[in-house]
Amino acid sequence: AAFIKKITGAVDEIATHTLWDFSEDGITGEYDIAVEVKNQAEKRGLSLGSINPTYFLKGSHTGSLSSYNDKVRENYIQQTILSGKIADELSNKLLSLWIPDGSNYPGQIELTQQIKNTVESLKVISASVPKSVNVLIEYKVFEPGTYSTVLADWGSSYLMAKEYGPNAGVLIDMGHHHHSTNIEQIVARLVVSGMPAGFHFNTRYAADDDHSVEPNPEMSRIFYELVKGDVVFGKNKWAFMIDQCSSRENRIHAILHSIDSLQISLAKAMLVDQKKLIEYQKADEIILANRFFNEALLNADVRPIVMAARLNNNLPLDPVLAYHESGYQQKIEKERYK
Repeated sequence: AAFIKKITGAVDEIATHTLWDFSEDGITGEYDIAVEVKNQAEKRGLSLGSINPTYFLKGSHTGSLSSYNDKVRENYIQQTILSGKIADELSNKLLSLWIPDGSNYPGQIELTQQIKNTVESLKVISASVPKSVNVLIEYKVFEPGTYSTVLADWGSSYLMAKEYGPNAGVLIDMGHHHHSTNIEQIVARLVVSGMPAGFHFNTRYAADDDHSVEPNPEMSRIFYELVKGDVVFGKNKWAFMIDQCSSRENRIHAILHSIDSLQISLAKAMLVDQKKLIEYQKADEIILANRFFNEALLNADVRPIVMAARLNNNLPLDPVLAYHESGYQQKIEKERYK
């Protein structure tokens, strides 16, 4: 992460999972380990970003915050409260919740009770986590549950955020939707609502969230809505994170490719002349509006703009190529496998 920051200037914070990063046994989170992780990050010029309670490891087969087993549910509530303490005292005060609870068969669980249990758990957590901590609630259309998922869409996350309180919002993960979902419309709805929100950026080629971001038309349209909604910069800024897990491709290449793609998409979105576009829209010039919109988001080559910004900040023009030629990959492989 520190080396990625060095050649992109874009990564200051790292997201962590409580039971992956702050636990000895994968069952119980430990505050002291979180302190050490924070210290190690700071030595490398980084800080802790969003804190993610881990709801999907050993003991989660009956669910987490929705479990019918009171002891199980209480364990996950306490882990979340600890995660909130870590977020408040050691990180950027952002807590991200992905609740993977669901079912595989009709009749396996009571759908209404699962929702009620989740609401009850979130209210207990809200009463215990400092209000200075912002909470984003993530949704996923399916998986691991294939019949039902307690938070299956943006609307269910929106309702849960309302139950939690005014410091909660919706976390959009690109890979957590059906193919062809109009994500830019979800962005527009959340912008209009005024609710806090955030993104896990990735690409959903496999109906999941593992692949690297690409500078495709959808991503440009999403960034247009973000720019137009005034949530990219300033006091209303949403939380933006990369969430991916590369399987075959080089993982550092994949992260660098995502950063490059996001910067290109943002640059395209900022090229759109919103005033001129509105003129076409009000005149009901459907094709002219579409062509004008696409001229920036599809046809414009913004790489010279992005490269100029990098040059002004003494950064490599092509971060992926710079990494490939740096020798860093060979260095870490030699150190790791000697």
